[in-house]
Amino acid sequence: MTSRDKILASIRKNNVVVDIELPSYENFGTTYENKFEKFSVMIESVGGKALKIDKKDLDKTIHELYKDEKIIASNVEGFTLGNFDSNNEEDPHNLKNIDVAVVSGNFAVAENGAIWMKNENNRHRSLYFIAQNIVIVIDEKEIVSNMHEAYEKINFEDAGYGVFISGPSKTADIEQSLVIGAHGPKSGYVIFTKS
Repeated sequence: MTSRDKILASIRKNNVVVDIELPSYENFGTTYENKFEKFSVMIESVGGKALKIDKKDLDKTIHELYKDEKIIASNVEGFTLGNFDSNNEEDPHNLKNIDVAVVSGNFAVAENGAIWMKNENNRHRSLYFIAQNIVIVIDEKEIVSNMHEAYEKINFEDAGYGVFISGPSKTADIEQSLVIGAHGPKSGYVIFTKS
């Protein structure tokens, strides 16, 4: 037996994985009585804005926010002002002229103002980052207090793309000054809808 074989045999013999139950994370992390209020404060701190509206007012609200924008991409149910179907485009570079992307978010996290985006109906994930402005629409009940609760909601069994987004594009690398819209959407709204 060579020294290599002896070393590998020793590793195999001593490399015993003990099956230990993971610790419970129940009641772990800060919780908030008013999750929407905390979310609003956090997303405003990074240049975004949160609104809570009736679902029937979605068209009116977005029209008031973006009166002058011409190209609006959306696949959000109940929103009728979309005039560009990004899913019909083969090349995601063709999305570069979108003024407003109105997209569905899965849920929001109050502690950091982040939104989990795994919109299975969106063909191009670049839509979240290439549009000039982004509006994320979420049901008002889909908000959790903290990231521990968020990870409990994420399903990793299905392959695909998912990302946490918090507000518009921003950077503070240049002279420690916050710049909004440096390399992505220059404005970001999260609209919580109630039926």
